[in-house]
Amino acid sequence: MKKISQLLAASLLLICIACNEGSKESHDSKSDTQVTSLNRSVSPQKSSSNYNVPVIKEDKQVIAVHQDGVKDVVLEQNKPEEEKNGFYTEGYDNIVENKFLAATQEPLSTFSIDVDEAAYSNIRRFLQNGALPPAGAVRIEEMINYFDYVYPKPQNEEPFTVNTEISECPWSPQHKLVHIGLQGKEIPVENLPNSNFVFLIDVSGSMDEPNKLPLVKSSLNMLVDQIRENDRVAIVVYAGNAGLVLPSTKGNDKTKIKEAINELGAGGSTAGGEGIRLAYKIAKENFVQDGNNRVILATDGDFNVGVSSEDELVRLIENERKGGVFLSVLGFGIGNYQDNKMQQLADKGNGNHSYIDNINEAKKVLVKEFGSTLFTIAKDVKIQIEFNPVKVQAYRLVGYENRMLAAEDFNDDTKDAGEIGSGHTVTALYEIIPVGVSDAFIKPVDPLKYQSNEKKIISNGTNEIMTIKLRYKRPDGDISKLIQRSVVDDQTNLANTSDNFRFSAAVAEFGLLLRNSEYKQQGNYQQVISLARSAKGKDENGYRAEFIGLAQSTISFAKN
Repeated sequence: MKKISQLLAASLLLICIACNEGSKESHDSKSDTQVTSLNRSVSPQKSSSNYNVPVIKEDKQVIAVHQDGVKDVVLEQNKPEEEKNGFYTEGYDNIVENKFLAATQEPLSTFSIDVDEAAYSNIRRFLQNGALPPAGAVRIEEMINYFDYVYPKPQNEEPFTVNTEISECPWSPQHKLVHIGLQGKEIPVENLPNSNFVFLIDVSGSMDEPNKLPLVKSSLNMLVDQIRENDRVAIVVYAGNAGLVLPSTKGNDKTKIKEAINELGAGGSTAGGEGIRLAYKIAKENFVQDGNNRVILATDGDFNVGVSSEDELVRLIENERKGGVFLSVLGFGIGNYQDNKMQQLADKGNGNHSYIDNINEAKKVLVKEFGSTLFTIAKDVKIQIEFNPVKVQAYRLVGYENRMLAAEDFNDDTKDAGEIGSGHTVTALYEIIPVGVSDAFIKPVDPLKYQSNEKKIISNGTNEIMTIKLRYKRPDGDISKLIQRSVVDDQTNLANTSDNFRFSAAVAEFGLLLRNSEYKQQGNYQQVISLARSAKGKDENGYRAEFIGLAQSTISFAKN
């Protein structure tokens, strides 16, 4: 019996060995077939090349091109273990909402403008899937600024106009709501400066999903259709390493650019920091003087190799932006979408952040808003409001929590702030508690011991409620210019306000409800829908109608 058992064990061992050998031969044959099907041989890396080719590990394809034009066919890594095991986590920063501040104690409110739109399209993705978004995803200023508003266009050399409107606050009628809108100068596409674009594309394993790399490729193909013949495009990819896929190529060779995009495949870990370094290096090598030099990063933000912490990446971007190369961040995907990391990169890279959840959103960001997304007309734009304590008891800025600045930062030209693109609009709302209104949001403070508790208020008989000061720099400038406007307390009945006012208020109220904000007060979804419907306007692209539909559908699974 013992001998029989030994014979059976030996037989099983031989069978296993034979199966393993057969599997290995089959795998090797499969890999050889894939390389041959590309009809290219693998060229050795030449010593003159300054660029790394992505690491070859498994059976995903990508073509890397060295500086001297030699193409290498390489095979990318498999998906990372965390994706194969199904561990998906999205990253959002905690938002501590702006509170009401007493105008006598803190008369100045200072913040950087924000032209990002990522929050709204990301929130839409959650709602369309029947779920409320996490509170950290609800950045109300980005929701408001997702939509177009009709403001007077600049008529002089200044890059934008400043527009204001005052009415009652829809979600708290005893309060006032002040609407501030900036309209950027629109430069015709044919008059925009020549561009030096570097597409920095994440081809790691986490991007191997239909709503990631395939959507990236479709989106960038649409962008390629918009570039002009004197613009230039280079393509850098990164997975375990970073590599140059397409050297800087003139915009009239769209076929070559699209072929390079369409041949990309996904797989491997994510060396985002290395990719960013290489992209900026390529951008600087092809720098266009007095032009638009920009890295366009397409990723889910899941950096996990090399420089990957937010602090390290931010320092890297801050150093690189000094060379005049701006950064636009396009976010893709669900499950492991790292919103917080991409926000940081765009903010510190003198750029903007968009979330692309479908091809229609790609068309909005990269086609319809081509100029405002990718061409900056003013940088480091800051706003400082001084409130008149004769009129204002307390105030609070709705949103912009991650854009707040110290009062002294307003005049400090070394402090970074937001950018405005060609034709872009920027809108901000302040909720105001008028003098004489008793309100639970106003908290008492103990008397001071070492200085006077009585502050002298100068009324001068003025009807002004606030003064708006705005600083900005030219895209290539280092010294800011100042614009100043006084705002008279001229309140309009809510029903008679502009579509701009009512629609922005509806979006803000929707955000307060989604966050379950302590400041939502009497806000409700029915009022959101009613306000938005009354302010739908022409809505040529259907974005406002879509918003109304989202608000209606949210009622069914959200609690007021």
